[in-house]
Amino acid sequence: MPAQMLGLGFGFVEVGTVTPKPQKGNPKPRLFRLVEDKAVINRMGFNNKGQAAALERLPPVEDRAGPIGVNVGANKDSTDRIADYAEGVRRAAPLADFVTINISSPNTPGLRGLQEGSELSELLEAVDEVRTSKPVFLKVAPDLVAGDHDRIVRCAIEHHVDALIVSNTTVSRPSLRSRHAGEQGGLSGAPLRALALGALKAFRVASGGELPLIGVGGIASANDAWERIRAGASLVQLYTAMVYEGPGIGRRIAEGLAERLKREGFSSIAEAVGTG
Repeated sequence: MPAQMLGLGFGFVEVGTVTPKPQKGNPKPRLFRLVEDKAVINRMGFNNKGQAAALERLPPVEDRAGPIGVNVGANKDSTDRIADYAEGVRRAAPLADFVTINISSPNTPGLRGLQEGSELSELLEAVDEVRTSKPVFLKVAPDLVAGDHDRIVRCAIEHHVDALIVSNTTVSRPSLRSRHAGEQGGLSGAPLRALALGALKAFRVASGGELPLIGVGGIASANDAWERIRAGASLVQLYTAMVYEGPGIGRRIAEGLAERLKREGFSSIAEAVGTG
């Protein structure tokens, strides 16, 4: 339903993650609402009917009210995950307005290892060989250590990645009140806000503004979005906040940002990026 999402006031929509072959994902239950924390823990495991089925349902490019991107991943049982990503980019690029490489989900064993050293370089090199002129984004985890940000930025720039999405869910557990706090999986929503913001700032420093950043994680209001923009995000995304705020959140944030721009004396969002 990406076209319908655009009709709700969002500026762009990303669908996925979709894998080359269909897969059932992890056993249920695999999704938990942490209501008291305005958070979600998921261990979905890329459950989907495969890229071919997903791409068939994309609305034609000429009928879109805004950009629609496709997020691609590797099958859990794949013997060559790098080939899976290259295949995903090759398939999606002709039909998507941008393609996101998701190597940061914590719910496919070993997947986050692709963020490391030579594996990341090998992956991005394979993607570079099959990509079209469509933008390619790399989605990274918030659970990184000192030195990771500089290394990832250097590799992304070297292999022509167009932007970093900062960040995916976290495997860490900040102080939580819900009875579901001990569930395995990736935590998203309000408790992720500070960690994701810190990761965004670290990537801004590492990139010096040379690589566009997309802020995500714990964004639930125009103030949250504005904070990410000032910290260096050219775009912002959200997911979990819709559970608690409803489908009108996109329009409310857009309107709130327009008011904030006027109040702060900026003529555009681009002018405000990184000014914090």
